[in-house]
Amino acid sequence: MRAEDDGATGEPLLRTLAPEVLAIVARRFGDFARAEDAVQEALIAAAIQWPERGRPDAPRAWLVRVASRRMMDAIRADAARQRREVAVAPTEAWTVDEPSHDDPLLLLFMCCHPALTRPSAIALTLRAVGGLTTAEIAHAFLVPESTMAQRISRAKATIAKEGARFEMPDLDARAARLATVLNVLYLIFNEGYVSSQGASLQRADLSREAIRAMRQVARALPEDPEVAGLLALMLLTDARRVARTGPSGELVPLDQQDRSRWDRRSIQEGIRILTEALGRGAVGSYQVQAAIAAVHSEALDFEDTDWPQILALYGLLAHMSDNPMVTLNRAVALAMVRGAEAGLALLESLDEDPRVREHHRLAAVRGHLLERAGRHAEAIAQYRLAAERTASQVEQEYLVLQAGRLRAREEDPNEG
Repeated sequence: MRAEDDGATGEPLLRTLAPEVLAIVARRFGDFARAEDAVQEALIAAAIQWPERGRPDAPRAWLVRVASRRMMDAIRADAARQRREVAVAPTEAWTVDEPSHDDPLLLLFMCCHPALTRPSAIALTLRAVGGLTTAEIAHAFLVPESTMAQRISRAKATIAKEGARFEMPDLDARAARLATVLNVLYLIFNEGYVSSQGASLQRADLSREAIRAMRQVARALPEDPEVAGLLALMLLTDARRVARTGPSGELVPLDQQDRSRWDRRSIQEGIRILTEALGRGAVGSYQVQAAIAAVHSEALDFEDTDWPQILALYGLLAHMSDNPMVTLNRAVALAMVRGAEAGLALLESLDEDPRVREHHRLAAVRGHLLERAGRHAEAIAQYRLAAERTASQVEQEYLVLQAGRLRAREEDPNEG
């Protein structure tokens, strides 16, 4: 055993090893749900024992052995599976498998099984691939730990009921499943970048886990342009993270951000990945979104932004996807190119869209464009409406501040 120099539990290492160990154990025993429980028990044992006894020289092998023993104990305790016990018992002299090249993708395919709902797939992905505890996932989504535990348990039960096997699906199923995997990782990243609720604008841990998982998918599918596009999008977007909040955690909008705080290394990597992806043929929505992020990243300041190019890219994106959020962002770009009234006219198309008509972002964008049009009284009303509708405390404070700033300007034109 190797002693820890700093007495730490090795938590970052455990989080990194967790998906590798789960993939090995699930592949060996062919039971994802039970393997996930066994690996979690092994991780708990490591967190308790390693600080006291020192970290083993081969930590992954240690975790595989402990998790495998937990699996064997569970199988022996299950009389209905005696025949399976006979089949696997000879492996008691454990050989430690090396992670397979396909393991990260297989693990994500399992977590994003088509029988699961999106919330269940997200929770299971964060648990199995991200290595987050149930408590951490519950905290991220502001639900009780018991609720999240039930969600994860139901997800694993659904996978077991469907008879899912730890193997690569056929070509047709693989394409559909990959689209789900990318969507789930995209949603996880977005929740980390702009938390939908709570007192913090961002959850950097979720964004980091999404990027880490995307890197694994990109290594498994190096020629897939949309996989590369989503990784590039995450890197280019996350590069602005530090500049998006002020000293007290307040929201700093794009036009007021200190761009010297943007992570130029991530921007360079994202642009390089995107450039290579765009040369591989068909262009998908993630690549277009990454291209928009790249245009923002290349502008030295807000005034230098190439808004006509961004507007053209949003037009292309609108043809690819019937997504009201695309229309929202396109309206902002349109306003920057052709004036606020043009952007406001485009927003009217969303007023009857049930997916977004009650969403706080529609009211917030409308408030912003009304302010640019000089229609301050209407802008104040929209800012207040958006503040009422958002569950994010940081966004709410920002919107209330905007309404108050405009109100002060209306009462005293010399203010602001």
